[in-house]
Amino acid sequence: MRIGQGIDVHRFSTDESRPLQLGLIHIPGFVGLAGHSDADVATHALCDALLGAANLGDLGRHFPDTDPAIANIASSELLSEIVKKVRSAGFSVESADVTIIAERPKLAPFMPEMSQALSNVVGCTVSVKATTAEGLGALGRVEGIGAMSVALLKEES
Repeated sequence: MRIGQGIDVHRFSTDESRPLQLGLIHIPGFVGLAGHSDADVATHALCDALLGAANLGDLGRHFPDTDPAIANIASSELLSEIVKKVRSAGFSVESADVTIIAERPKLAPFMPEMSQALSNVVGCTVSVKATTAEGLGALGRVEGIGAMSVALLKEES
């Protein structure tokens, strides 16, 4: 068994038309996060947790933000590719957990859908939770959103 962790943080975009994507779903009514891809911090943290557990580096190594070919890529594509890489390295994903850190929007209504969307791509249950930063720091000042994730892999024989 192998455990990996991932962390990601993005600031809110200054582009008012940018959609907010979290956990592979669209969160209506809020400005999205700035980034080279769709800036889905929940999915990016999960990708890094999977890569870390398989000792395959990090998301930036596989999908650098300097590559114009992947500008605005959907995180569903990133996660699908990472899952393939993890499986090619000889691992199955047994479990994963994501915690989103955001003062707003309130995410409770969206968490079951996020869990289902992530689980569908990963192939096992991915739990999704949310918390706030209690008004502390950049996340507490609502400058952006962060996420942390852990993943458990099993080495296939």
